[in-house]
Amino acid sequence: MRAFDLLATWPVERVAAAVIDRRGEIHMHGDETHEYRLASISKVITAWAVLIACEEGTVSLDDAVGQEGCTLRHLLAHAGGYSFDGDLPIAAPGKRRTYSNTGYELVAAHLADASGFDFWQYVSEAVFAPLGIVASEQSGSAAKDARLDIIGLSLFLAELRRPRLLSRESFIDAVSPQFAELEGVVPGVGRFDPCPWGLGPELRGEKSPHWTAPSNSSATYGHFGGSGTFVWVDPLADVACAVLTEREFDEWALAHWPAFSDAVLSEFSR
Repeated sequence: MRAFDLLATWPVERVAAAVIDRRGEIHMHGDETHEYRLASISKVITAWAVLIACEEGTVSLDDAVGQEGCTLRHLLAHAGGYSFDGDLPIAAPGKRRTYSNTGYELVAAHLADASGFDFWQYVSEAVFAPLGIVASEQSGSAAKDARLDIIGLSLFLAELRRPRLLSRESFIDAVSPQFAELEGVVPGVGRFDPCPWGLGPELRGEKSPHWTAPSNSSATYGHFGGSGTFVWVDPLADVACAVLTEREFDEWALAHWPAFSDAVLSEFSR
């Protein structure tokens, strides 16, 4: 059975997928024009916009944002001490991996203040337009409310695999462990010690079980969204994958995603 055939077995009403093989060819499945809410994949787009702004000199990863001692770097790596959605910190910065929508909303507000642009306008001009992504007007939380169709997400996936908008130095920083020793929780997946994270992307590391495949290398980076979406790049296999659904992430995803990702690696890394 080919990888895309597995999608027909998923308990979802609608699904679209894209795979970039090791030759750089993009393979698509599903309705290419339907926009999906990306949920927390939005955080990786937000992080890319911030890293572009850092290169422009608009902001710095060392900028103080939020509670005392907290910086943009802390917030992008979920090390700022903020809870999932709460306004008040629950830990000091750099003490544990506290996955946080609040942190990303603080990041977006800081970028908007520093640039003088509405946050989503900045994303549109700095990220979407240069990549050729055509999307409806974006609004809502920088942590979870971006919307794209699979064509748009495949263009961003290509950027994650072979960045054109970031310098090599910024890209390496983005996919390298930040505050590497921190333990923490990947929501809905489990607690890990350590729980590696980059500047936006989650890093697979030695996490097990995981929402990617057992055959994904430890160098794999990406993100999943609570609306039943994910992106990952495995730099050792040189393959990247994105999936969009509209079913909330829960046990069904952990039952089906790893097998699909395993099939993708088997089929497209040759």
